[in-house]
Amino acid sequence: MAANNRRMSGKKGAQVGSGGQRRKGLEGRGPTPPAEMRKGHKKNRVANAKAKQAVRRPTPRGRGGKSTSELVVGRNPVVEALRGGVPANTLYVQQFIDNDERVREALQLAAERGGINLMEAPRPELDRMTNGLNHQGLVLQVPPYEYAHPEDLTGAAADAGEDPLIVALDGVTDPRNLGAVVRSVSAFGGHGVLVPERRAAGMTAGAWKTSAGTAARTPVARATNLTRALEAYKKAGLVVVGLAADGEAEVGDLQALDGPVVIVVGSEGKGLSRLVGETCDVRVRIPMPGGAESLNAGVAAGIVLYEAAGRRR
Repeated sequence: MAANNRRMSGKKGAQVGSGGQRRKGLEGRGPTPPAEMRKGHKKNRVANAKAKQAVRRPTPRGRGGKSTSELVVGRNPVVEALRGGVPANTLYVQQFIDNDERVREALQLAAERGGINLMEAPRPELDRMTNGLNHQGLVLQVPPYEYAHPEDLTGAAADAGEDPLIVALDGVTDPRNLGAVVRSVSAFGGHGVLVPERRAAGMTAGAWKTSAGTAARTPVARATNLTRALEAYKKAGLVVVGLAADGEAEVGDLQALDGPVVIVVGSEGKGLSRLVGETCDVRVRIPMPGGAESLNAGVAAGIVLYEAAGRRR
């Protein structure tokens, strides 16, 4: 027995240790991920199936048509989109991603909002989806925006018993300007925004974010031909007012803002296109004592909408 004890306790030299692995194993790994993110969990399988179906499902077309799905790529853009209330149907998270503060916030925001599928995907799949962009392991899918029909905007005014107050954009290509106009229309009691189908900004994630959530309650209609849509509004009794630096009247002197009106805003620099300008009943200018040559679409629309709202009280 003594011999056995000597063999067991008589070793000399360094002892083989755990190399710190036992201590690391005791460290916390952060909050438990949602069930949708846990591999093998029933909710994870259901979320993955729904996400795949959403990507493959053909897009139906409504009266005003729909845009295509959009991807928001990168940790900061994804977090900012979720903070800003941008609609989303799927959040793709790279497998074995470094769980930093932005990743945790994105998962928390998606879980709190509800209705957003959480799908884990390998890096090569995210690379393919984003065409090699630097996605940093986070990709947010924004569903197609369902545009209204131009007639829906006048219909909304009729339902409310009010004279239509609509803003049409001619050649405005910056989605942030579109979002700013949507926000101004909502703030001053307008009934919607009209944009052309081609060569114009659409309701992207950037437009949604700039609208500060007002895009959820202010319709955006899309017209195949802006000139024809404006002519249809004229036949319905609306006055088409175009904003132009060389307009024949000043905004403050325009009595038409009291009644049914469409305010047409052109692009910064180029202004109104020729055909649209010829379709307008009157062209007005915004006086600028400071000497600026032009205003961007969001600012110009806000000024005229403020004037119109003051006359409709």
